[in-house]
Amino acid sequence: MLRWTVTFLIIAIIAAVFGFGGIAAGAAQIAKILFFIFLVLFLLSLIFGRSAKSGI
Repeated sequence: MLRWTVTFLIIAIIAAVFGFGGIAAGAAQIAKILFFIFLVLFLLSLIFGRSAKSGI
């Protein structure tokens, strides 16, 4: 999922350089949403991954 975030971020940067403001804003918004989803899933895996290994 982090790879998709970086992909959309690069698309947003390239679109902004070429002057496509709407596409750049859309791609940046998608990258931001994917990053926050990745962050939540990562934190959940840290929390629940440790408790499953400890046998709780």
